[in-house]
Amino acid sequence: MAFGIDILEDEIKSWGHEILVNLLRDRTTGENIIWATDDYKSRGEGYGFHDFITLEKICGENKHLIQPRVAKSLEEQKRRIVDKAEVFTPSWICNAQNNLIDKAWFQTDQDVFNHEVEGGNTWEPIEQFPPYPIGKDWRSYIMEARLEMACGEAPYLCSRYDTTTGIMIPISRRIGLLDRKLQLINTNTPVITPDMNAAQRKNTHKTWRRAAYKALQSTYGFEWQGDNLLLARESLLITFIEYYQAKWNTEKLPDKECLRKAAEIISWNIWQMDGLTYGIPGYSPTESLDEKLFEFNVPVRERFCRIKEWSSQEPLIGKDVLFVTILNTNNNKR
Repeated sequence: MAFGIDILEDEIKSWGHEILVNLLRDRTTGENIIWATDDYKSRGEGYGFHDFITLEKICGENKHLIQPRVAKSLEEQKRRIVDKAEVFTPSWICNAQNNLIDKAWFQTDQDVFNHEVEGGNTWEPIEQFPPYPIGKDWRSYIMEARLEMACGEAPYLCSRYDTTTGIMIPISRRIGLLDRKLQLINTNTPVITPDMNAAQRKNTHKTWRRAAYKALQSTYGFEWQGDNLLLARESLLITFIEYYQAKWNTEKLPDKECLRKAAEIISWNIWQMDGLTYGIPGYSPTESLDEKLFEFNVPVRERFCRIKEWSSQEPLIGKDVLFVTILNTNNNKR
């Protein structure tokens, strides 16, 4: 099964109702993500800034409603630039900046995943990595937390296509932060051989699955507008599927439970937030960070946004934390 740029919500829904439900869930409020834009209000009731994005709003006859930026009209693209300063970054720039992150992590001046072609706004993958830093290996890399702020369609996290041109990028040339983790997983986890029995085959699949969950659990991003947020979440899920298919040389999807868990992780890690207030767009969160006040006295849409610090893959276990407290803790360490 090959996926294009515009992923139809009807298709995701057909994999299992709760998979798309998870991708629409706001984990801070327990409700759905909101549109957080007036771009759709002309469609009538349920499409306003503060309204929820629901299954019926984006499926069936509405299946083409939410589209990547490159598929939108030039007039709409210009309007969103003016209204929300929505300017997406070409893949070659995302790659160059992600490469700097990797050089810092590997503590090297050498190229790690690819070599940037000078003056060509492109790159060439490389096979020979520099040595890992002392005490670290590929498992350390996939567990390293990565965050894309105001992520839009998440071009820094997963690079299925160039968000400025719409050109699809082959899996062997992808440059996103999640892509890099999944590339290492596909390279370093065991493969199934003809002499394996059923139990060994199952355990081999499990090894890959757990590592891939860890990669998702350490990959974060937040976005204001609900349509972009859904596109980012869908892109991460499809990226997860595509590396699964590449690893096992199959066109089949992972099983329904695997997809459900991946969607659950993504719905926690790619969240809707105003990056200035650390709350739901269009609402003002309480100034108090007291947990009891947060839980019992603060209206659901006036809470600081929550994310998950994961501790287990199967079963999925983690601790709910306020993003703003993590930010404050890191700032105090400087």
